[in-house]
Amino acid sequence: MNRIALAAAVFGAALVSTSARAEMALIGIGTINSSSAGANADLSKLTGKLENGLPANLLGGFGSGLAYAGNGVFLAVPDRGPNATPYNAAVDETVSFISRFHTLTLGLAPAAAGAALPMTVTPQLTATALLSSPTPLVYGTGAGLNLSNGAPAENAANRFYFTGRSDNFDPKQPSTFPGNGRLDPESIAVSNDGKSVFLSDEYGPFVYQFDRATGQRTKTFALPTNFASSVLSPLGATEIAEGTQGRTANKGMEGLTITPDGKTLVGVMQAALLQDAAVAATKKLVRFVTIDIASGATRQFGYLLTDGSGVSDIVAINNHEFLADERDGAGLGDNSKAVVKKLFRFDIADAKDITTLLGADAAAAAVKKAPVLDLVQALGAHGIAPEKVPAKIEGIAFGPDVTIAGATRHTLVIANDNDFLPDVAGPNQLFVFAFTDADLPGLVPQQIAQ
Repeated sequence: MNRIALAAAVFGAALVSTSARAEMALIGIGTINSSSAGANADLSKLTGKLENGLPANLLGGFGSGLAYAGNGVFLAVPDRGPNATPYNAAVDETVSFISRFHTLTLGLAPAAAGAALPMTVTPQLTATALLSSPTPLVYGTGAGLNLSNGAPAENAANRFYFTGRSDNFDPKQPSTFPGNGRLDPESIAVSNDGKSVFLSDEYGPFVYQFDRATGQRTKTFALPTNFASSVLSPLGATEIAEGTQGRTANKGMEGLTITPDGKTLVGVMQAALLQDAAVAATKKLVRFVTIDIASGATRQFGYLLTDGSGVSDIVAINNHEFLADERDGAGLGDNSKAVVKKLFRFDIADAKDITTLLGADAAAAAVKKAPVLDLVQALGAHGIAPEKVPAKIEGIAFGPDVTIAGATRHTLVIANDNDFLPDVAGPNQLFVFAFTDADLPGLVPQQIAQ
């Protein structure tokens, strides 16, 4: 019997519902604030300081996006970097934090007798990959911003790094110009052969493919033109105030997943496009796009928010059904009480393409959805008060199966983005839930070559 199976002796009976339909059950919570490089340090091997004085290898925010790569291995992506330390408001306090993704293992072991949860969850960081382009990128000159050039000192021949600094763009090009050096990664997916990762971004928005081993970009997917911002600025507020179409600044493509057959990427905008937000019928409409990986062909579908302010991530249940992470911005890190952190299930098998639709026509074609998990309620049942629930619940991924009470349970792992502020928004956390086929019928786990 393996260690995971032994957890049944501790808490297995609690996961067996007496009702006909079981409920998703919280089985463990893990935190990670360090690596072999030290406290609050990742494995990028970067040295020196960012413009705001923080270390270039700062570990944090990795729950912006989460993907399972098989064998207990997860890939996690932090966003554009630490921008809560005031130093230059002209660039929204963003710094030359080199974009990256982390590889971590997730140890699951039975907890001690009498523990509140049946398993201990022990994440361990094993690698950090820096994201780059083999061809030159556009960086800000810093002119008029009281800043130096935005090109990272680590750049070398055939390796030009993406960073989170907001002025790293070409003002003569649309926001979706792939030569821009600014990148705000928000979600991650892995190819079935295990050799590539796909990342979505808020700045463009962008969807890029990278070599998993080297972190170099290998492909750019052209997104619909109606996603591109009509105004470009180092200041997000300026883009929102002066723009009339495209993604809302800092609310671009927040979620990304890949279908289990490995053929299609599905990305989700966090909030309504500016042109949708200007119309009453579509103020709560978020668009998601399917991308055929082989051809690049795209389609758009609509999703109406229930009571959250946006969608933070998406994960494929099978080739046509998905879970969406809908949330508000309240909770730990916001000095308020969390209210909305919910997962909804929806199906695009018969959904209408809304690429050319606006207003009431687009809203009427939105997918039907059903609630699956209320995270605030689930954590509250274990004594975690709403003000202690992380404000930014952003990463979701299915994990390895476990054996509890002699029965196989699937797992769902949910991560937070702590904005690199562990003292304010809490540690990087991973909440692990167990569930049965009755909870989520039709689940087809992605099979990834090792």
